[in-house]
Amino acid sequence: MKKESLLIKNNELMPGDSLLQTFGCRHSNPDICSNNGIPEKCAFCSKDKICKCPPKSWKKIYIELIKKEEKE
Repeated sequence: MKKESLLIKNNELMPGDSLLQTFGCRHSNPDICSNNGIPEKCAFCSKDKICKCPPKSWKKIYIELIKKEEKE
């Protein structure tokens, strides 16, 4: 799977997203992520494509996306 296909924009929720993890990568610049390339932490290296260490901003974004989905 190409790296670009795992870069997920912060305007949609994906299956597997929660407050503590995301499907794919939510970092704006994954190349500077301290967990980039670490198996079972980084979406690019995990079999399930789940990032176990999303950016600090993720919790706020996740809550906003949940609220947006509830309104629709």
